[in-house]
Amino acid sequence: MSLTLLLVQILNGLQLGILLFLVAAGLTLVFGVMDVINLAHGVQYMLGAYLMVTATALTGSFWLGLPLALAGALLAGLVLERLVIRPLYGRDHLEQVLATFGVILFVNEGVKMLWGSAPLAIPMPQALAGSVKLMDGLNYPLYRLVLIGAGLAVAGLLYVLVTRTRSGMLLRAGATHAPMVSALGVDIAALFARVFAFGAMLAAFAGALAGPILSVEPGMGDGLLILAFVVIVIGGIGSIRGAFVAALLVGLIDTLGRSFLTDGLKLVMSASAASAAGPALASMSVYLLMALILFFRPRGLFPAPA
Repeated sequence: MSLTLLLVQILNGLQLGILLFLVAAGLTLVFGVMDVINLAHGVQYMLGAYLMVTATALTGSFWLGLPLALAGALLAGLVLERLVIRPLYGRDHLEQVLATFGVILFVNEGVKMLWGSAPLAIPMPQALAGSVKLMDGLNYPLYRLVLIGAGLAVAGLLYVLVTRTRSGMLLRAGATHAPMVSALGVDIAALFARVFAFGAMLAAFAGALAGPILSVEPGMGDGLLILAFVVIVIGGIGSIRGAFVAALLVGLIDTLGRSFLTDGLKLVMSASAASAAGPALASMSVYLLMALILFFRPRGLFPAPA
């Protein structure tokens, strides 16, 4: 294992962690504030990527297409909240799971009808198509560095929004004392709709950013959704800080495990046994981390106030 390869995989892990955070942040807000388990959050990530494909094709520009795609995702989130999620408030979690799983099937089929089943691609912005020399022998794609920086900026803005603004105060109050906030004249239904739509837009933002480096295809958000649930369980349900720390942990452990675990096992066992056990253990690593953290901290690393 060379230092260059290790640094590259750390940066790749940070990139995955940023995408996970953008998805998990909206998911933990919806679950923590509205007490709704939204399995359809992964299709909002996918929908953001497909909307970005269309918006970029229509405008001929990545930078003009991005706000159009986010506006479309915000509108789609509002429609989904009004038609599907709002009737589920206060209902059993099993009913929420079944209803939002139905949304997954519906949206996946709708995407195939509109865009087809073949993978699509979003053109890389010309200004970000090059590489940056970080050290001798290490050139890293500029777009991936910008993606990491954009995710960190969104994380900072989201933290300020939730902890330092009046909207964030209403959000935190509505999560714990919704009837009291409603009695003070705040429209709780409108607040919940804005929270859900904002969470959908964050997931769509992750999909739009991932489009130039990943293939855009039906079901692309399913695997990421599972990791996003792992993130919010590790970080603590309803905690933005917990989602951020846990997303980076999961991204780094998943990436480094898949890259180096097999070689590490070859130091203590035969090559054939290591080649068989390494990939299996690497795919289990984030779940082992989740089990370990929950054993010592059942509410996660940074649980939101009860």
